[in-house]
Amino acid sequence: MRHRFPGAALVALSLLVTPGAAAAAPADAGGPVPRPVERFARQTLPAGDGWAADGVGTTGGSAAAADQVHLVRTRAELVDALGGDNATNRTNTTPKVIVVDGVIDGFEAADGGLLGCADLADPEYSQAAYLTAYDPAVWGMVPPTGPLEAARVRSVANQTKQTQINVGPNTTIVGLRGATLTGLTLMIDTANNVILRNLTFDDARDCFPAWSPTDGATGNWNSQYDQVSVRRSEHVWVDHNTFTDGDNPDSAQPVYFGRPYQVHDGSLDITHTASLVTASYNRFVGRDKLMLIGSSNTVGPDVGRLKVTLHHNMFDRVLQRLPRVRFGQVDVYNNWYRLSGEGFEYAVGVGVQSAAYVENNHFTLGAGIAAEDLLYDWGGTAVTTRGNWVRADGDRARPVDLVAAYNATHDPDLGTDAGWTPALRHGQVLPAPLVPLVVGALAGANRLPL
Repeated sequence: MRHRFPGAALVALSLLVTPGAAAAAPADAGGPVPRPVERFARQTLPAGDGWAADGVGTTGGSAAAADQVHLVRTRAELVDALGGDNATNRTNTTPKVIVVDGVIDGFEAADGGLLGCADLADPEYSQAAYLTAYDPAVWGMVPPTGPLEAARVRSVANQTKQTQINVGPNTTIVGLRGATLTGLTLMIDTANNVILRNLTFDDARDCFPAWSPTDGATGNWNSQYDQVSVRRSEHVWVDHNTFTDGDNPDSAQPVYFGRPYQVHDGSLDITHTASLVTASYNRFVGRDKLMLIGSSNTVGPDVGRLKVTLHHNMFDRVLQRLPRVRFGQVDVYNNWYRLSGEGFEYAVGVGVQSAAYVENNHFTLGAGIAAEDLLYDWGGTAVTTRGNWVRADGDRARPVDLVAAYNATHDPDLGTDAGWTPALRHGQVLPAPLVPLVVGALAGANRLPL
């Protein structure tokens, strides 16, 4: 049977061909933000666009005074634009618009040079000594303790001061074409009303991963730093960004103690009672762990929080947590999952008291991945799935009931009703067959008129 969607096709084509504002000219070195860029950077989240539009909506730094519109090209300039002191910037409530030009490196020192891991290491820490001391054949399968582990923790604290950039409330950060934030974490903690757009996040690496021998049957290395972390915050819009490990992929890391040496954590983690977040038109490329929504199974303050919308994102050759959900009402619609590669684990993780609503997504699967692999039961009971299409390797795309596919090969069964229906959606929801056309063309950085 041939499926025809004439109305939706016109909508999709209009998205692709409708001209936007002309791309702004590059900013002069040391000059002000060009007026067309400033107008664009003051844009707010459209009404009804996901959970971040709930209540008062999300406006970021749109109300910034003229002297709070900044063009930044270095780590020092970024910290200064956010308030001047990285230790206290998270409490700076002044509305501000920050335009990123070029590449900003979190390892950039005050003199403009680049620090290495050795520069941030505590004098009593070395990786070689750590690997020797805590080798399970010597130490056993118990958590590391003692002076060397304490030195690693101090090293992590040194790196956190350097590469974790704290963002305060009422902030918009927008990138010009090619803008990249590498080797750093944007930490949005107790900071409501933040917008991040048109940025490439690259290689937020951890110099000092922790060995966790009790994590799983054979232990795991765990890293500290997400590319963007949203905690204890509301009204956050993450739009048209690209998340990648660049030329430092997990696949290139060594193996220690029989486990991959994990130097990366998540791309966009939403945890610690955060809520009212919309992530739209982002591109996640070639990463392992991607997105935690809720970080603990403990029933407590996360209940009734963690409300997130994910729409028109592209998940490209990524392996797990797309997302993994605990507690929250999470709307996952019109996303394109292009999944392949050794090590794929699952797409949507159904966690404790989660309520994911997964509708009209398109899954393009590589060899060895099947429809029954797309969900994973992390202690949840139900997930709503509607209108999703799957194109398995060597097959044509077709509609698939994701819960039925999962239940056919797994026990216990997942229920089919997450207990709610999304109401906050902006524009027409596309039929799943059109999603690759639209998302492939529009998702990611450098696709906005900047």
